[in-house]
Amino acid sequence: MKKKAVISISGGMDSTGLMLHLLRKEYDVHALSYNYGQKHSLELSRVSDNLQYLKTEGHNIPYTVLDLSTVMGMFNSALTREDFKVPEGHYEEDNMKDTVVPNRNAIFTSIAYGHALTLSTDTDSDVILCYGVHTGDHAVYPDCRPEFYDAIEHAFKIGNWGSERVSFYTPFLDGDKYTILKDSQKSCDVLGLDFDTVFANTNTCYQPNEFGESCGRCGSCNERIEAFDKLKVADPILYVNNWYTILDEARKVKAVYQMQPSNIT
Repeated sequence: MKKKAVISISGGMDSTGLMLHLLRKEYDVHALSYNYGQKHSLELSRVSDNLQYLKTEGHNIPYTVLDLSTVMGMFNSALTREDFKVPEGHYEEDNMKDTVVPNRNAIFTSIAYGHALTLSTDTDSDVILCYGVHTGDHAVYPDCRPEFYDAIEHAFKIGNWGSERVSFYTPFLDGDKYTILKDSQKSCDVLGLDFDTVFANTNTCYQPNEFGESCGRCGSCNERIEAFDKLKVADPILYVNNWYTILDEARKVKAVYQMQPSNIT
């Protein structure tokens, strides 16, 4: 019997890279996504596109989308409220805190943990609960930091029967988006998958347009562009401008951020 893994997959590059990582390590992957009223709900259709591609390549992943929009859609965040503008600029700038969705990862993790416990009981097997969080998330999102996952795993373990059979797995916690892309290249090579096809079927942008094109200006876009730039390959998704224009603008944003007095070492 294959080892079992539960993954919360957003449709972004981090959780997609994690999914590839788990497939490479021969886990039986079970995926959950959440519609929480996010403006960038395009990401959910990108998950479906990728899972369909993976199915044609012999990887059939059980998948469920959970609708939390009624509850979480009223939370105070630029990602869920129409009267709240999505900030632009470098990912680690202070204004990016407007993209925090209150208690988001605690809610998602609680649901996924319950699913993992049920899967463990139904199949009489150990299950890992997996997240693609990384160091780039730590400055802006408190619920992506190691101490958060240590604390919530401890709480779940003492609050549930059978919890000894469920454990957390966060392989990129000390890495960044570049780390994830490098790992994904390896996974695609091992699995015989096309890297560009997989990552064209992702969305990182917080404000894609009606054609599904990424803005290239929000913090999330800038962080993604920096990772592909470091990898020295073009990002296969569509942006509102051509890749080289988008890349040039992202480099300028990063340079301005690095020149701020608080960031000069």
